Amino acid sequence: MHNRSYDIGSAVERRKNSPDERHWIVPFGRNKEFVGREAILQDLLGRIPPSVDEGDCQRTAIEGLGGVGKTQIALEAAFRVGDAYPDCSVFWVPAVDATSFENAYRAIGQQLKVPGIDEEKADSKALVKTVLSCESSGSWLLVVDNADDIKLFGDTDLADYLPFSRKGSILFTTRNHEVAVELVESERRIIPVEEMSRDEALELLQKGLKGNQIGDVASTDALLGFLCNLPLAIRQASAYMGKKQISTTQYLELCNSSDEETIELLSRDFEDRHRYKDIQNPVATTWLISFQHISEHDPLAADYLRFMCFLAGKNIPQSVLPPSGRLKTIDALGTLKAYAFISQHKESDSYDIHPLVQLSMLCWLAQSGEQGEWAAKVLQRLADVFPVPKHKNREEWIGYLPHTQHALELRKGTEDGDALTGLLSRVGNSFHQLGKYKDAERMHRQALGLREKVLGKEHPSTLTSMNNLASVLNSQGKYKEAERIHRQALGLRVLGDEHPNTLTSIGNLASMYRNQGR
Repeated sequence: MHNRSYDIGSAVERRKNSPDERHWIVPFGRNKEFVGREAILQDLLGRIPPSVDEGDCQRTAIEGLGGVGKTQIALEAAFRVGDAYPDCSVFWVPAVDATSFENAYRAIGQQLKVPGIDEEKADSKALVKTVLSCESSGSWLLVVDNADDIKLFGDTDLADYLPFSRKGSILFTTRNHEVAVELVESERRIIPVEEMSRDEALELLQKGLKGNQIGDVASTDALLGFLCNLPLAIRQASAYMGKKQISTTQYLELCNSSDEETIELLSRDFEDRHRYKDIQNPVATTWLISFQHISEHDPLAADYLRFMCFLAGKNIPQSVLPPSGRLKTIDALGTLKAYAFISQHKESDSYDIHPLVQLSMLCWLAQSGEQGEWAAKVLQRLADVFPVPKHKNREEWIGYLPHTQHALELRKGTEDGDALTGLLSRVGNSFHQLGKYKDAERMHRQALGLREKVLGKEHPSTLTSMNNLASVLNSQGKYKEAERIHRQALGLRVLGDEHPNTLTSIGNLASMYRNQGR
């Protein structure tokens, strides 16, 4: 121990004797295609230079959804600090896993000529931490990129190897809000990064394409909207369009052709010198890595994400999710919010899911053979919570309606069962009350077809579906078909002449005659 201490001291003394020596360990060159983000950069440059707070080693985190451009912002910030502070060393540490973290520390130690850094059993992380923690090592900025995995920084001791010096500053990038809070210890030190503005997104797209490829303004705008102004998705689309020499109109057509085509496009790797070579960079892969992290440490959150991808993307009420205890539910939703997969409406228990994340999740479920299973689970839960539509509970069923409709459209391999037919009937009745007769007719026809197939034509539930369909046909003025179905239901009379359902059929037929003046 005495020898090692002496060696560290020697390294620090050498650094002290050459104060003008600046070290630069950043694995990328400056990104000449970087655009926008000026407000975020100005905020960063007011926080991260070591001289900003002479009494502390400040910590700052930029957080946001995978693919939102955190690494590129950090890279540009590092170059701007380097330009503005010639005596400030800049070190870059990828934190994808423990190995990449340790390798980066070893590279720092080698450039600082830390004695013993190349020994077989050397603790490179401890050696570098000790050197950088000495103020005589000068000013430095340490960028810890992709600090996403809670296990690395929460459950292991990697965070213990972060140096402390009043002449130092640490900038983290993370897609996990929980990790950000763990590392910087204050919400005030976290800068959220969201999708680009439309002007920034257009400028980024134009960087990689020729004028004739973006000549159709409407298609270009629609494509940026489809890609949610997400920088990585734009770069990926731009790379594909540039390589294949196609226009935004043609690329948009591919995206709109099918979900499978879209995911294939979002899953294609592309060359980018400003991203890590050994890590795949497609958008879909970026999110899949996040989902795997979630599955490992919060299975309920992963299940909620699977569940929510079958619902309409906006205003998802918390009450529609499978109950699992209030605390567990809050924790699980907090995990999904931490990764920016979902966002919560202010002062409301309703959520939005990112549209491209939703699409990616559906395709992962299809590829793993789980889509049918989860579609059935979602429909069963909706059948449990969707009330019989009445005026007094109108707000409740209207809130569930778009999600139920979306789930019904995505169902696969769930063509029978009381849950499905009951749900179709209630949705049909809801549309009927709202005056959406064509949608109501479509739902009631599906319910009737399934009940005839599963229960038979004379089952009471089948007769109910017949009456529901005839009623909505009557509302549309389709009197001949409505009368035929009413008479068919009445003619069966399986419940007896005085059963309420039989009397309802008689009343419905009489009402239809009255509407026609008959």
